[in-house]
Amino acid sequence: MALYRIVLFYVLTSLLLINPVFASGPEPPVPTLVESIRLDAKLSFCGEPVPLADGEVRERMEKELLLSLWDRDQAILWLKRSRRYLPSIEKILSEAGLPDDLKYIALAESALRPHVGSPKGAVGFWQFLPATGRRYGLTVDDQVDERRNLSASTRAAARYFTELHEKFGSWSLAATAFNMGEEGLQAEILAQQVDDFYRLYLPLESQRYLFRILSAKLILTQPEKFGFYLRDEDYYPPLRFTTVQLTTFEETSLTVVAKAAKTDFKRIKDLNPELRGHYLAAGTHTLALPADTPPGFLARFENVHQQWRQQRNERIYVVQTGDNLSTIAEKFNVPLAALLIWNRIDMNKPLYPGDRLVILPAEEKTAEP
Repeated sequence: MALYRIVLFYVLTSLLLINPVFASGPEPPVPTLVESIRLDAKLSFCGEPVPLADGEVRERMEKELLLSLWDRDQAILWLKRSRRYLPSIEKILSEAGLPDDLKYIALAESALRPHVGSPKGAVGFWQFLPATGRRYGLTVDDQVDERRNLSASTRAAARYFTELHEKFGSWSLAATAFNMGEEGLQAEILAQQVDDFYRLYLPLESQRYLFRILSAKLILTQPEKFGFYLRDEDYYPPLRFTTVQLTTFEETSLTVVAKAAKTDFKRIKDLNPELRGHYLAAGTHTLALPADTPPGFLARFENVHQQWRQQRNERIYVVQTGDNLSTIAEKFNVPLAALLIWNRIDMNKPLYPGDRLVILPAEEKTAEP
């Protein structure tokens, strides 16, 4: 089915290129399928040659490249996001003395999306499981998940890659261990008495994994060869931000941070994807703020935070006998979901008379500094 769709795409593309009824102007040529999979025999991963002279290896490479080219919208997004995220990844890998090709693993894992997750619980740019992320120094809890932070997660990945390469002695095996786990790969090496990735029989996903990475490398390093003609303005611009160290002695709404930065909640969340929910935990945080944040953020934060605390204290409702969340929300004419956000309520835990809830009516907002 996948190959059928690829053929259909190229047929339609050919019609656009040669038939004026379909085409609105001259377009660069899109290579044929056969041209697209004529691979350079010198293809390598982290300096290790890919044995394309082996017919079985070439077939696996061609299949994965065809599947990547079929998903052309994804490949375009790879390219467009590359200038936003890859320079930071390249810098961290270089500082760690690691091969630049490892950056393509992030493309294969997450397509450079901070919030993407897997059914097994892997999250973030490098798709760390919670235990693995913590093992390499990442904070993963209910309030902060650094698997979503580009710099922190890439430094953790760099430490992991270093260990994997020391253990397995090749980057192809290190990448495969990153995908399937070092114990699983080590078990297969011992059972099969083979330590060459291209000769190992592995779970199907792991057999494909390195070829997906190589497909990403080929597309990003030679986009025109595969029919992707992007102009400079087509790429998403690099992230522009400044950082500030902020200490809070109580859990604080991120809306307070946004107001102090003269921006909105969404911008703060986008620049700090590791922050979960609507609140900043008590403690010291290094936060990314928009690059155009006016001077004086910390002073504005203290001002807005004081007003926010006062407003919360003035809007405390004491739960009465017979109350539930729905009746309280109806009484104050606020959405039930807002009650949950304001009070960090777990829907599975009952309310009791005497519990104290913050109620912020819709017509009242935190004052501007």
